[in-house]
Amino acid sequence: MTTSLDLDDNLLYPESDGKPMAESTEQYRWVVIIKENLEILFANQPDVFIAADLFWYPVKVEAPPVPQQVPDVMVVFGRPKGMRRSYQQWKENNTPAQVVFEILSASNKTREGLEAMEFKFQFYDRYGVEEYYIYDPETFTLKGWQRRGASLVAIQPISGWVSPRLGIRFEWQPGTELVLCRPDGRRFLSSVALEQQAEQERFRAEQERFRAEQERFRAEQERFRAEQERLRAEQAEQTIREAVPRLLAIGLSIEQVADSLGLPIATVQAIID
Repeated sequence: MTTSLDLDDNLLYPESDGKPMAESTEQYRWVVIIKENLEILFANQPDVFIAADLFWYPVKVEAPPVPQQVPDVMVVFGRPKGMRRSYQQWKENNTPAQVVFEILSASNKTREGLEAMEFKFQFYDRYGVEEYYIYDPETFTLKGWQRRGASLVAIQPISGWVSPRLGIRFEWQPGTELVLCRPDGRRFLSSVALEQQAEQERFRAEQERFRAEQERFRAEQERFRAEQERLRAEQAEQTIREAVPRLLAIGLSIEQVADSLGLPIATVQAIID
């Protein structure tokens, strides 16, 4: 049953603004790359919540206007993973998003878009974001801010910057496409590239397994050949031991026996003894 309070909450804190998640394939691609690679990076940390295109409501109000933003990607440390229809901060131990990414689109560069981006900056500055990054995938422009004291301050220089919260490195130069790297140096990749990389790793592992199997087979062959050689040597020795007394018995001298068998006289003498 829906109560009047539920209705009021639904009106005050909507889950959608009816706008698309992205305005271009490139903007969407970057939002997904950042969000999914961060999910992979923090997959084993249950208290890191990561979301894309999710309403963030920092404070509870009784009537409009309602402070809110929809970061392209937001990261919240100290909150459990899980499904949310919106991020209502007062229900989340009053924990704000610490890291926010915005990926620019064409509309962000209009007069209204620039004003909206300025308002976003003021919002993130006011409500406790510790790191804020803006990337334009069309012009390859990157900007970033880090909280110092009570305010967000521009990161200078940002090329080679390592996020204190995320541990990721921003490999970037003006006019070149941004490359994000995990702490272990691996690049952020698209889902397709990640699958291709995983397939390559599986192929390399299969090759290693095949090479190891070949090595094991070669080692088995060497052991088999060594065993054959040992048996042949034992058989030859036994044949000689049996031949020496027979040859002596038919009247050959020790010297003649040694010569006929190709053995030193001392060896023949040792067999007799």
